[in-house]
Amino acid sequence: MKAIDLCCGAGGLTLGLRRAGWDVVLGIDVDATVGETYRSINPESKFLAADLRSLPAADIHGAADGLAGPELLLAGCAPCQTFSKQRHRRGLKTRSDATLLREFGRLVIDLEPAVVLMENVPGIAAVPGFSSFRRFLKTLREAGYECEYGVLNARDFGVPQHRRRYVLLAAQDKPVELPSSPMHTMSDLEDNTVRSTIERFPAIDAGETHSSIPNHHAARLSERNLERITATPVDGGSHRDWPQQLRLECHMRTDGYSDVYGRMWWDRVAPTLTSRCNSLSNGRFGHPEQNRAISLREAAALQTFSDACEFFGPKTRIARWIGNAVPVSFAEALGQAAIEAAA
Repeated sequence: MKAIDLCCGAGGLTLGLRRAGWDVVLGIDVDATVGETYRSINPESKFLAADLRSLPAADIHGAADGLAGPELLLAGCAPCQTFSKQRHRRGLKTRSDATLLREFGRLVIDLEPAVVLMENVPGIAAVPGFSSFRRFLKTLREAGYECEYGVLNARDFGVPQHRRRYVLLAAQDKPVELPSSPMHTMSDLEDNTVRSTIERFPAIDAGETHSSIPNHHAARLSERNLERITATPVDGGSHRDWPQQLRLECHMRTDGYSDVYGRMWWDRVAPTLTSRCNSLSNGRFGHPEQNRAISLREAAALQTFSDACEFFGPKTRIARWIGNAVPVSFAEALGQAAIEAAA
């Protein structure tokens, strides 16, 4: 069973699909600099740096040794910032990468895969009118695919993170089902926490890189922000706990972001990691007790990458690759559902 991973990034989806039993022959991403990381994490898969908007299906055929048709899973997770709640709250314009879903549809028509898998933020289906997602769905149905889609939470599939995602699974002329959660009891969820995931990593200071653990680096903090994190109570404290002189004007408003500068809780799952998951000021990304944001290594662990997965490149890009990745355990569950769809 062969697969191609579109918009593969660092390769979380590829790794999860491989664990589920798929032979992922090719990962494609517009960011050539992620190639070293992708190949390191997924050494059995080829990497192609290319923009889907200008990539002919023939080039994919060539890179994937002619693979297409009934033996193929075509999976894709186009950049989700276009459809995120944060982007719409800020009134930002639609990004050009919204067209990637259209290109995904074009490649489905050209490659005729047996199974199609898409993962994105729930906002992708909330856009009104004849949106990118609805056009994609129409393309699939007109090509003879039976589709199942809806919101799943990666937390329910072994990921220590509250991460709601919109998933579509489609197969040629046969009904399909999205995966159901393997975590059936409260104890299953309680055993899968920030504590159980990152407490094992050695303490480091803000701005420090651990000498022997790859990617265990914490972002530097300004003197003022170091004061702020020091004033934030351990285990779930937030900017609401600061003395008045440390608070920012935006924190005084009721419509401000409540989680920025906050610490994670030890015995809960993490909040949704984003492309700036190592930044204290961009979410509840503070370490539960150390005076810093979580490290890149800790973020990768919360995305269920193993410690053997090493990321190469500038730290801001590594944070983006980690935050944008499909969590490996979640990807494995999606891969198992895709195997059932292909059977």
